[in-house]
Amino acid sequence: MKLYFRLLGFLKPHLKQLILAMIFMVLFAGMSGFSITMVVPLTKIIFSEQGTFSQDISSNKEISPRGEKSLVALMPKILKEKFNQLIIGKTKMETLGRFCILIFLIFLVKNLFWYAQSFLIVGVEQGVIMDLRNKLYSHFHLLPLEYFHGQKTGVLISRITNDITLVKGAVANGFAEALRQGFLLLVYLFLVFWASWKLALVALLLFPPASIIIGRFGQKVKKSSVLTQEKMGSMTSVLQETISGIRVVKAFVMEKFEIKKFTNATKDYFKTMVKLTRIGSLGPPLTEILGVFAAVLLLWFAGKDIVAGNLDPGRFFLFLFAMLSLMQPVRSLSQLNVDIQQGLAAAKRIFEVLDTEPKIKDRPEAIRIDSLKDKVAFENISFSYDSSDKEVLSRINLEVKAGEIIALVGPSGAGKSTLMDLLPRFYDPTFGEIKIDGINIKKINLRSLRNLMGIVTQETILFNDTVWNNIAYGHNQASKEEVESAAKAANAHQFIMSMPQKYQTIIGDRGVKISGGERQRLAIARALFKNPPILIFDEATSSLDTESEALVQEAIDRLMKGRTVFVIAHRLSTIQNADKIVVLDDGKIVQMGDHKSLIQQEGLYKRLYEMQFKI
Repeated sequence: MKLYFRLLGFLKPHLKQLILAMIFMVLFAGMSGFSITMVVPLTKIIFSEQGTFSQDISSNKEISPRGEKSLVALMPKILKEKFNQLIIGKTKMETLGRFCILIFLIFLVKNLFWYAQSFLIVGVEQGVIMDLRNKLYSHFHLLPLEYFHGQKTGVLISRITNDITLVKGAVANGFAEALRQGFLLLVYLFLVFWASWKLALVALLLFPPASIIIGRFGQKVKKSSVLTQEKMGSMTSVLQETISGIRVVKAFVMEKFEIKKFTNATKDYFKTMVKLTRIGSLGPPLTEILGVFAAVLLLWFAGKDIVAGNLDPGRFFLFLFAMLSLMQPVRSLSQLNVDIQQGLAAAKRIFEVLDTEPKIKDRPEAIRIDSLKDKVAFENISFSYDSSDKEVLSRINLEVKAGEIIALVGPSGAGKSTLMDLLPRFYDPTFGEIKIDGINIKKINLRSLRNLMGIVTQETILFNDTVWNNIAYGHNQASKEEVESAAKAANAHQFIMSMPQKYQTIIGDRGVKISGGERQRLAIARALFKNPPILIFDEATSSLDTESEALVQEAIDRLMKGRTVFVIAHRLSTIQNADKIVVLDDGKIVQMGDHKSLIQQEGLYKRLYEMQFKI
């Protein structure tokens, strides 16, 4: 229940619309009940000489409200008289005609109320789903990189698509339907007790056993639903990985392997879905069978009273119609229990994400900075992933003055990229401090910290959008001069102008429609457009051919001017002009100096240099 109430909290912003919808639900339920009571007066009109709502039809004598068969009995006396004057005609056929018009108007108004509440409630439903989906997506952006490295992309996508759709059954559709059917249930229960409270009490004695049986089915449905959602996440994950890696799949001729893997995932989902449906589908028929069983027993009890003259046949028929009408909301609420259990299972998975506290966030007293004036200092930095004992970085001490070019070199796994990931706070060090102009970066507002930096990596991430929007990423008001200037400085303008729609050309998912060198130059243009004081190049040219590398390197050299630059490089030829070269091995700084001094020392840098240039 705690989980469900938490879900219902998302209804708060839509409370006004929900209350208005509830008013129309109550009116609809009332008109539904009123329409049922019209059955008995109709039979009286047809089979007697005269018809009235507030007088006995056969004798024209005033009777008590208890003897009434219509909800008109609940009206004030003056309204009943006006009502009868409107309906009762001079002849039986005239009365029948007026009564038929009345029935049509009742059902017309009833359905207008239905339309109004349906129209209003859909706004509430979709609003709740939109709010929940936006909240989950926004929370994704607050979580650190570490969280995403431990999750399958397809599973995370499933959370925001399939799981939230299922939650709709609990918090949106479920709650609305519970109100709608609940109001109908109350109206029909009132009619049942109004018609014969003794028979109603007999019916209620059968309710507790039925509730226990239905409740057990609900628990089984919830358990099966959790498994079904996990299988959906696995299937989505396989699909996402295949589409992202389609080039590798085709290169290794692994289509059959991937098809089999996806087929197995869909088969697992099929099995769990069939099991869930099999269990869930038992609810409504079971409810109806229990209801019919109760109705048969009541019919037998009532039949004895009618034969004995202790129960008016008209009142019994009203009771019977009300009882049969009662089955519809009971059946709907039973099916609703299945939807709610599925929604709660999905909600549990969603709240697991929402309850994950971001490890990296702004402190309340965080300050903003907009430039690097003095230096960046790494002081006694150590780092481990997931609080493991193995240190990826150990006791790193490094000072970089504003305007310097620093190169990080070393074998794979030495900790170069990890050290650079600490600067924009993608991760926080396990020990030690990183300072910009003497300020611990944990005390700096995250947005302003990352705005100081432009990052270009080996794996260039571009979006399935236009060239223009990829360069001016997040800046809707960028001028033509700013975008083209960045592209020209990155040696990208020429190939952009040769494209079909030039700067408005869509480059495909992750820039698949352009070459690796062109992707890198667009990434550099994006960094140039941002115009940051600190640049980080993470092996930006290692995967390029000679011609592309020359163009990219020229753009990088242009980009470096007047900025503080960190360069991670395997190709030592690209960093020989660096002010300082830092050599890392096994998470530690083993050498530091410029190219000339390091090449004269026996050590790791010299060995790497000789290996690359075959000296």
